[in-house]
Amino acid sequence: MRVRFDQELNTMHDDLISMASIVETAISRAVEALKYRDPKLAKQTIDGDREIDQKERAIESTCLKLLLQQQPVARDLREISTALKMITDMERIGDLAEDIAEVTLFLCDCPSYVTPPQVSYMAESTIKMVRDAIDSFIMKDLAKAHSVIEYDDIVDRLFVETRQELIANIHDSIDGAEQAMDIMMIAKYFERIGDHAVNISEWVEFSITGTHKNTRVL
Repeated sequence: MRVRFDQELNTMHDDLISMASIVETAISRAVEALKYRDPKLAKQTIDGDREIDQKERAIESTCLKLLLQQQPVARDLREISTALKMITDMERIGDLAEDIAEVTLFLCDCPSYVTPPQVSYMAESTIKMVRDAIDSFIMKDLAKAHSVIEYDDIVDRLFVETRQELIANIHDSIDGAEQAMDIMMIAKYFERIGDHAVNISEWVEFSITGTHKNTRVL
C-alpha cells in the first residue's frame, strides 16, 4: 500500500514540476510579447492559460485521491495540503501572466513608448522566484524557500522605482499618460507574481517544519 502511495506522490511531484514549467513559460512569453510589442505572443500567452487550469485540476484530483484512498501520516498530509495550496498560487500566477498579455495587446498600438528597464528586471526576478519556490518544495530545501521570501524585497523595490519613473514621465508629457498607466499595471502584476511565489515558499516551509506564517491576502 505504501509503495502505491509513494508512486502517487511522485506523480504529484512530476505534475507540479510540469505545471511550474508551463507557468514559467507563460511569464516568459508575456515578457517577450511586452518587450517586442508582439500581439501573436500575447495571444499565445492568453490561450495557454487553459493548459495551466487543466494541470491544476489534474493535480487537485491526485491530491484528493491520496487523501481519500490512502492513509497518509502527518508528514504526508502536510505535503499534500502544501501541493493543494501551491497549485492555487501557480494558477493565479498564470492568470497574472494572462493579464500582462492582455494589457500588452493595447500597448502593441504604441510600439514607440519605452518601457522602463526595471520592468524587465522585475520579470526576470519573478521568474527566478517562481522557479526557486518550486525547486525548494521538490528538494525539501528550506534555505532556498527562505531565499525566495527575502528576494521579494528586490521586486518590491523595483516596483517602487518603476512607479516613480512612470509618474515622472507623465509629468513631463501627458501624451503618454495612458501607456504609462498600462505599464504601471503590468509592473503591479509582476509584483503580485512575486507575492504568490512568497506564498508558495511559506507553504514549503510548512511542509518541512509544520509551521506556517500568515499567507498574504491577494
